[in-house]
Amino acid sequence: MRLGPNWSNSSSSSSISPSHPPSCTLCVGVGQAFQVFMLSTYYASLVAIFCRYFVDSFHSPLPWATCRAEWGAKCIDSAPNNWMGGQNSIENNSDRIISSSELYYVKEVLREKDQIADGIGLPNWELVVGLLISWLCVFLIIRRGVKSSGKASYFLALFPYVVMGVLLVRAVTLPGSVDGIWYFIKPNWSKILDPKVWYAAVTQCFYSLSVCFGNIIMYSSFNKFGHNVHRDATIVTALDTATSLLAGFTIFGILGHLAHEIGTDDIGQVVKGGAGLAFISYPDAIAKFKQLPQIFSVLFFLMLFVLGIGSNIAMTSCTVTAIRDRFPNFKQWQCSLLIAVVSFVIGLMYITPGGQYMLTLVDFFGASMIALVLGIAELYTIGWIYGTDRLCKDIEFMLGRKVGLYWRLCWGIFTPLIMTVILIYFYATYEPLTYNKQPYPAWAYGIGWTITAFGVMQLPFWMLVAIIREPGNTWREKIRGAFKPKKNWGPSDPLLREQYNKKIEHELTPKRGQGFWASIKQNILG
Repeated sequence: MRLGPNWSNSSSSSSISPSHPPSCTLCVGVGQAFQVFMLSTYYASLVAIFCRYFVDSFHSPLPWATCRAEWGAKCIDSAPNNWMGGQNSIENNSDRIISSSELYYVKEVLREKDQIADGIGLPNWELVVGLLISWLCVFLIIRRGVKSSGKASYFLALFPYVVMGVLLVRAVTLPGSVDGIWYFIKPNWSKILDPKVWYAAVTQCFYSLSVCFGNIIMYSSFNKFGHNVHRDATIVTALDTATSLLAGFTIFGILGHLAHEIGTDDIGQVVKGGAGLAFISYPDAIAKFKQLPQIFSVLFFLMLFVLGIGSNIAMTSCTVTAIRDRFPNFKQWQCSLLIAVVSFVIGLMYITPGGQYMLTLVDFFGASMIALVLGIAELYTIGWIYGTDRLCKDIEFMLGRKVGLYWRLCWGIFTPLIMTVILIYFYATYEPLTYNKQPYPAWAYGIGWTITAFGVMQLPFWMLVAIIREPGNTWREKIRGAFKPKKNWGPSDPLLREQYNKKIEHELTPKRGQGFWASIKQNILG
């Protein structure tokens, strides 16, 4: 659906088109532009940490492989030479023994505070350099638009597969790797009906496929008219699934080896959630390699750095395109530079001693929550305001092939309904956000809900603006006009638009005015 009708002129550098969708639908796009901007600001801070670990990977021994005196007596080396074994190192209690890889991440890289009630502190200068490099790479790649980012995408998209292939070969040759891979693919059927699992799955799909972030719509706006988006959608989703499996086999194969080394059969005990997987569990496993751990560490963090830059290019390009669509006289490099500078300044917050507290807060309130609400709004907008039937007719006009009943039912009924149920359950069972099992101060929750409200309130605000601006003598006429496509909505090519208008008018007119249920039936079944 997100790769579908986009009537822009593909030769335009900013996807400006003389055609306009219903005025009220633009409010979703404004909210998503804000959301993807918030996401890109903290995503770059993670890339800065990747950069730090990449540089550290050239040291011998690896700096997180052994303990330091200032870390205290509860630290135990991640390197195998002094490993004492036992499961105490991963138990969750106040007297637990902590691996050197975890303490290195917390005390040396993040310099993390125990709590942020008294502020978040000052940025770590080493991470400031990484953040600067991250945004410099993004700016240099997108400064000329798709001309430069398109060329860079060949390397950014293909290189990680080469590294993952190398790491996978190494992973499957390690003792215990099979146990880790089996833990990864073995389903836990007791969780199948847990709505929290489905909420997490939906959120993961949003991030993995960039759904409801605007990236796909932005890139599709540069396609030629009639481009086979059905093929593209199939390839993108298939590659995304294959990539997730490949990465999972690689990571959990090495984590299985980690569990084997410390003498435990429970793989779940060595797996850290969130950023801990990349910065604690995996470095801990690499430190136990007996031969050249630096090579595999360099490859791993270089791969993460490249992936992070590639993802941030897409998100930043989306923000730049949204701004240039509204202000076409704003040059590409000027807009790119402005976004990079502003994002860099905001990103300094995430590389302070309290940065991970703020990152978790913004990720939850500024990305995940807004994405779910706006995603549902987009489904209802496209499915029932613009119309599932009209969307399918548009795709048929572009591709010359009919859309099957399965897709009509998914777009019009099943997906909006399931997403709505998940959202209702999420709010009904909402618990205050915590970080490391510590609640946030009241002011932090206030900031979080303000961010969410600002993103979500774009919906009613711009909808009201569209209704007020709509020509009409009565409010009824204004509302009806705001919820209908404009007269020049269609392909940017005049000849194609004339053909499109005749086709749409011919196919949508017959059942108009035949009643409510007839309209519902036509919208779903055609």
